[in-house]
Amino acid sequence: MSLRVLQIIDTLGVGGAETWLMEVLRLWSKNGTAQIDFIATSGNSGDFDEEAQRLGARIYYLRYGRGVLPQFVLQFRRILETGRYAAVHDHQDYASGWHFFIGTGVLPPIRVTHVHNPSYQIRNNYGTSLARRMTAKLGMCLVARYATHVTGTSRQLISEYGFDAPQFWKIPKAPLHCGFATARFVGDPAAAKVALCRELGWPSSARIILVAGRIDQSPDRGHPQAHKNSSFAVSVGIECARRDSGVHLLFVGALSPAVPVFQQRIAAAGFADRFKFAGIRKDIDRLMIASDALLFPSRGEGLGMVAVEAQAAGLPVLASTAVPRECVVVPELVRFHNLTAGVSEWASILLECVSQQRNPAEANRRVAASVFAIENSARALFELYSKGVVR
Repeated sequence: MSLRVLQIIDTLGVGGAETWLMEVLRLWSKNGTAQIDFIATSGNSGDFDEEAQRLGARIYYLRYGRGVLPQFVLQFRRILETGRYAAVHDHQDYASGWHFFIGTGVLPPIRVTHVHNPSYQIRNNYGTSLARRMTAKLGMCLVARYATHVTGTSRQLISEYGFDAPQFWKIPKAPLHCGFATARFVGDPAAAKVALCRELGWPSSARIILVAGRIDQSPDRGHPQAHKNSSFAVSVGIECARRDSGVHLLFVGALSPAVPVFQQRIAAAGFADRFKFAGIRKDIDRLMIASDALLFPSRGEGLGMVAVEAQAAGLPVLASTAVPRECVVVPELVRFHNLTAGVSEWASILLECVSQQRNPAEANRRVAASVFAIENSARALFELYSKGVVR
């Protein structure tokens, strides 16, 4: 293969960026477009490791941190020197600047800083100490010095991270949307619902509201890290269940210590048998085909790929106004509402979404023609990386 790319991530787990990169890897491994390797800076193995290695990727478990910095510098530079990469694509926001600085002299011609996470979440993470804030600020300056491109899951996010500042004017900046295989989201909603309800022990007539994304660590809605707004979603779900006896709520995503607290609240309201916390699932396509609406009340998102996937399944979406509008492909399926409106208003709108008529085949066709289709997303990625190939 003439094109080799190094991706820098935390862990190759079930996250938005990692899921996208695996889709790209699957596609490129079939047609021989390029080879993708990974550095996992947590030093930990992930959910996709075996598949990635089976598809030809190398995974370097190289922990990054102050206590192991000498080892990281030595091994990182060795990987760059021997890898003959056309591009290094770093998905770790301001830390990418430090990584590029460490690689001075052996960096490939294309160096991409890619931001994914909500900007307010990053500010909370870095704002815990003066040292962390200074590290982030210096990392941002190093991005301006070393990165050849700045990309984000949305154009809005690039601005929120401060990359429209004067020191970045000469660096090309653009959204690089995560893509997925849209054909997976085509199916028979009625048959999918019967099968899912049988699995969950719900009546086949259940009206299913899906909430997809990891459960917040704290049950406190005001907690700085509660960006998925799980507590609010539970409250809206309880109100919907109170108004409509057919409504059932399915929460999909990594569980947390907050789940028992939520379950107590749900049980106290009398709806324990109509809520499920299913944990991590790899059949999100099947769940979306079977559901009647997606509830997406995040306090912040880089883009909100789950909303795009829902549209590919023809699933109506109720999202917060904090979710970038760039996620909209099928406008008639997506509604935005302000979180300040409160639980009652959200429940009313969500129940309207549940009853909305769907045309899954047409919705899927439109998403398949969009920038979010894996073929189009991978093509944009290849065009970016190929600028670093010596021909």
